[in-house]
Amino acid sequence: MVTCKETRAAIIALHKNGFTGKDIVATKIAPKSTIYRFIKNFKERGSILVKKASGRPRKSSKRQDRLLKRIQLRDRSATSAELAQEWQQAGVSASARTVRRRLLEDGLVSRRAAKKPLLSKKNIRDRLIFCRKYSEWTAEDWGKVIFSDEAPFRLFGASGKRLVRRRKGERYHQSCVMPTVKHPDTIHVWGCFSSKGVGSLTILPKNTAMNKEWYQNTLQQQLLPTIQQQFGEEQCIFQHDGAPCHKAKVITKWLGDQNVEILGPWPGNSPDLNPIENLWSILKRRVDKQKPTNSDKLQEVIMKEWVAISQDLAQKLIESMPSRIAEVLKKKGQHCKY
Repeated sequence: MVTCKETRAAIIALHKNGFTGKDIVATKIAPKSTIYRFIKNFKERGSILVKKASGRPRKSSKRQDRLLKRIQLRDRSATSAELAQEWQQAGVSASARTVRRRLLEDGLVSRRAAKKPLLSKKNIRDRLIFCRKYSEWTAEDWGKVIFSDEAPFRLFGASGKRLVRRRKGERYHQSCVMPTVKHPDTIHVWGCFSSKGVGSLTILPKNTAMNKEWYQNTLQQQLLPTIQQQFGEEQCIFQHDGAPCHKAKVITKWLGDQNVEILGPWPGNSPDLNPIENLWSILKRRVDKQKPTNSDKLQEVIMKEWVAISQDLAQKLIESMPSRIAEVLKKKGQHCKY
């Protein structure tokens, strides 16, 4: 029987005032066995508080818990069932559920692995060189940079992830599925932006190779007008990655002839350092929401959503550059959260 704290206090108060157990039972404040148990416990412990039960003994010691943690950190992708088997070999017979609880106590939570480009030693070294070179740059300095990149867009929501809210039994409801096709139409675009807003966006014609000829033509027709529109006579800096068509000698010479300063050298496999990657993600989500059903509609939606991107959003992405640089330096060239 569970007795409230006030009842326990009343029983002990009567006991202290000289009432016998029989007298207290006569008040019918609680069952006889409960009254005598409270009086006995009070005499033994001097307190009316109920002693907390010890509970079921832990199956593992602190040393064994540390061993489990080391096993998990050695193989981050190991499942709780696999860990339980390996733990059992060390003398701990525990379920996968117990394994999960122990890991949670150490802050090790199961999460979907982030997808990031593989970084070689050269990539890491180049990232550190780049970040050290621009570590003193402020958001105002980055505001003078035009970032650029190419990106693919696919039909039927294949460009990004989509979450839906559904009831039980609605997993395959038409409104809760993401249609897929074996060979979805893909549209490649080139775009640029700065803290002053989005610049030009051009769609690569089908069956056109992304080579140095195409790239020079794109820079001539798209980049130069954007520089003139956003910066006028003010000096700005152009960013592009190390794609082969970007690094071609004819492109480097052409940019020099146009007095366009190039940021870099840009480190390979470093989309986390380029804020336009975040802009592509935002644009793809907006395009997917429109649910275009053919290539023409897809192109139309891409252009419409691109020009709808606000300057505030563009500026916030550019202002994140000092934080990106600092985080990569802190992590010694490894990936940052962006």
